[in-house]
Amino acid sequence: MSATPAPLELLPAAGPALQLMILLHGVGATPQDLLPLARLLQQQFPQAACVLPHGHEPFDGGPAGRQWFSVLGVTEANRPQRVAAALPALIGFIRSTQQRLGVGSAATALVGFSQGSIMALEALAHDSDLAGRVLAFAGRYATLPQRAPQRCSLHFFHGSADPVIPADHARQAMERLAELDGDATLDIAEGLGHGIDAALAESALLRLTRHVPKRMWREAMGASPLPPDNA
Repeated sequence: MSATPAPLELLPAAGPALQLMILLHGVGATPQDLLPLARLLQQQFPQAACVLPHGHEPFDGGPAGRQWFSVLGVTEANRPQRVAAALPALIGFIRSTQQRLGVGSAATALVGFSQGSIMALEALAHDSDLAGRVLAFAGRYATLPQRAPQRCSLHFFHGSADPVIPADHARQAMERLAELDGDATLDIAEGLGHGIDAALAESALLRLTRHVPKRMWREAMGASPLPPDNA
């Protein structure tokens, strides 16, 4: 396995980072593919650090790009094991980046596309205190969760005509999270395939700026404090 290249970073022009956004690319891609989205996010949040790591493995389906796990021969049965094997390195990277930049979990957003969304969703399912927001573009769970994070909002963005990861995966995730009293939203772009268009990018900005997390509604209504996620 070759060494993983250093991540791309867009840091605040002045002062410390107050938010951290970690953008995870899809299979066979590179961080550069998500640079337009990162620039849009930092334009909206100028004190955010946008960090774009490379997948931890070279892409084994072609001459260029990286991957978080191999999709050669991937099935519904073996995908969870492949994701689980890749999670420790990603979670370690997220934690070390938070420590390096001095940004806590609540101010961290994981932003993924396709395979990167799978990794973001499953990382949070493994460690529910990892981030305060997850933005999953054209993604899915490897395995639908058994518990919903209580201190993280999950936002799904999908094209209705996605032939790679059908939008039904996002709908199923929403149904499961609703059953578990999770905090999640879903935006679907009609006619869009496997990608991120201007409408979904704008939806992401709206979710980040206007969505009030369910935990804040609970506190405002005088509900009992939430127990720790690992209780």
